[in-house]
Amino acid sequence: MELYEAIKKRKSVRSYEITPIPDDVLMRVLEAGRVAPSASNAQPWHFIVVKSLEKRAILSKRLFARFLVESPIVLVGCGDREKRFHVVDVSIAMQQMVLSATVEGLGTCWIGDFDDKVVHDLFKIPEKYDVVCLLAMGYSHERLDLSSKLIRARTRKTMEKIVSYEEYGKVALK
Repeated sequence: MELYEAIKKRKSVRSYEITPIPDDVLMRVLEAGRVAPSASNAQPWHFIVVKSLEKRAILSKRLFARFLVESPIVLVGCGDREKRFHVVDVSIAMQQMVLSATVEGLGTCWIGDFDDKVVHDLFKIPEKYDVVCLLAMGYSHERLDLSSKLIRARTRKTMEKIVSYEEYGKVALK
């Protein structure tokens, strides 16, 4: 799959097949994160692969994370807060993993709804690490889901509405 095709194809998936992700596929996705660029090459990230149903069930107790219990894998993206720009760097690495997962035929969904203390305790994350986000990952289960149909039905904003040149609101000369 070509890069722009993966970018356009990628969507937030909230329903997953029970099919496990093969180790070689998972390793390619993790490798995409490992080789991501970071400020001063600090590589301030640590990723926790969560397959445990019990742990995923605990993570799914939040309103916008209920589907994590059916996601075969949840990645926990952590950033060393002692490194400047750790949140940006972890986000870059996670996005590279999202695109890699898309190319591999996997669905993903960024999760920002988590209890930081619960996640730190559950995975024994050292205090110096911030939990930046969680990432659900698995093979998409296409089901009739009115909310996801409504979300997908939204159109994208035009380039003119989201891009300015030299200052906010200034459109490109034609």
